[in-house]
Amino acid sequence: MRTFGDATRRNIAAACAAFARLPDAAESSVLKRAAVVLALTPTTDGHDTAFLLTRRASNLRSHRGQWALPGGRCDAGETPVEAALRELDEELALRLPADSVLGLLDDYPTRSGYLITPVVVWAAESAAIVPNPDEVASVHRIALNTIERDDAFDFTDIPESTRRVIRFHHQMSLIHAPTAALIYQFREVLAGRQTRVTDLEQPVFAWK
Repeated sequence: MRTFGDATRRNIAAACAAFARLPDAAESSVLKRAAVVLALTPTTDGHDTAFLLTRRASNLRSHRGQWALPGGRCDAGETPVEAALRELDEELALRLPADSVLGLLDDYPTRSGYLITPVVVWAAESAAIVPNPDEVASVHRIALNTIERDDAFDFTDIPESTRRVIRFHHQMSLIHAPTAALIYQFREVLAGRQTRVTDLEQPVFAWK
């Protein structure tokens, strides 16, 4: 268990600082920039550490009803960190200062033309989360020990690609890349491993 508190914050910040991000790839300049947030909060009982995962609203134009980390496209002139914090406020009414950022994970290029930067933040004041119904159907606190289980992730093959498809098993659901890939890399960072995920495939339904 990772008790929610200053010691855990320091440990996760140190793990993020020890992680060496991949350099920008040549194709990154042609992709649309986006950012998502791994927002660390107390679990529902208030003791251990969790991250926030949402179900996207059913009225959205793309990826409606799917599991996702809070986030979205970067506005003109925004850095990924600025976009991540703005999206967290817009989606969940959770406004955090810049010093809540603990680190960044590898950029993940999607089949739909986005380059997603995952931003890890410490969200100590998360009791008053209010999901924006235009974007978020529900919000869930996923305890970190959930993603550290040996059976939390698996990999499968599809005929349309030579790359492995990653899947995160959660509450009788299968969560796919990019979300599953980013969560998986965060799990690896917590364990002190330099594991890359940019070669992990998305399912075909997410290619558009």
